Amino acid sequence: MNPDIPLQLLGGITAREFLRDYWQKKPLLIRQAIPDFESPIDPDELAGLALEEEIESRLIIENGARPWELRRGPFAEDEFSKLPETEWTLLVQAVDQFVPEVGELLDNFRFLPSWRIDDVMISYAAPGGSVGPHFDNYDVFLLQGHGKRHWKIGQMCDTDSPLLEHADLRILADFQGSDEWTLEPGDMLYLPPRLAHWGVAVDDCLTYSVGFRAPSAAEVLTHFTDFLSQFMSDEERYTDADAQPVSDPHQIQRDALDRLKALLAEHMGDERLLLTWFGQFMTEPRYPEMVTGPELDDAELLDSLEQGAILIRNPSARLAWSEVDEDLLLFASGQSRLLPGRLRELLKLICAADALHIDNLGQWLADDDGRNLLCELVKQGSLGFADE
Repeated sequence: MNPDIPLQLLGGITAREFLRDYWQKKPLLIRQAIPDFESPIDPDELAGLALEEEIESRLIIENGARPWELRRGPFAEDEFSKLPETEWTLLVQAVDQFVPEVGELLDNFRFLPSWRIDDVMISYAAPGGSVGPHFDNYDVFLLQGHGKRHWKIGQMCDTDSPLLEHADLRILADFQGSDEWTLEPGDMLYLPPRLAHWGVAVDDCLTYSVGFRAPSAAEVLTHFTDFLSQFMSDEERYTDADAQPVSDPHQIQRDALDRLKALLAEHMGDERLLLTWFGQFMTEPRYPEMVTGPELDDAELLDSLEQGAILIRNPSARLAWSEVDEDLLLFASGQSRLLPGRLRELLKLICAADALHIDNLGQWLADDDGRNLLCELVKQGSLGFADE
């Protein structure tokens, strides 16, 4: 995608201008980001997904058994018929992994790294329905899919922003509204992290939320150090060879802190390990149990492809790649594999193509490393046969 071509999705500005002026800085309202948009899923179909065991769903009822009552799915079918006529919201997570047409909407956002995109959540709200004024710690695009929703934006928030007392929901106790708009189908609102916002359904409406992965510093430190520990022996310890006599045996001297920092820096500064961890962490699937594959070998895979089989990416899988000196790292659903640099175009094809088959795989099937990689991705479950 050319970053200097104006995009309808961004209201006629370029991707470069959006990233420079708006991304993680300020909100942007885009009228008819997707002109004449027709939602690929209707409210009844969304409710049907909320009945399924493997799908995350929530109901928020503003005036239920308690203010802002939260119920978690899966739900029984008759539960929806017992809801009030107004002021409730159904939220269904990761709909892009279960409805291919919803997943295709993400093609509009390819000016951003795909490994940063988390999922597409869809909410249905009865008139007056809302999840209350709140803020998120990640970027979000809010695309109106059906009906109308009125949005207000407010102040920038942080951990110290006062919240209502609620065991499960982070609803702001103080919302300082500034701008507000009513969105219709095809309209979209971009919100940077930590900006307070409050959406209320004008009528029966569907809203698509494209959210992004943004690990906290605490997550990075916790998970990366856990990852590093796998590569350290018990003999690697704090040492103080050449230490000088101390005048006060109870004082921790500056040189001790310097040795400790050197011990940490020796491992924390390993860029190859950091990249490996980061790629694995950012491609971990939301639902690991849905990324499984069959046992097969290279010969069976080649035979299937020669007979016309088509490989597609598992909707629950996440793929990315990077360079390591002259080699490449492929990250697939929380795992990584070091590969020779000659497979660059194959990795790009695997990550980007809608389908893999004998015609576009061509030469790679004659390459031992390439063929073995495809086989391992099928066995892992990141790739699967289209007819399955």
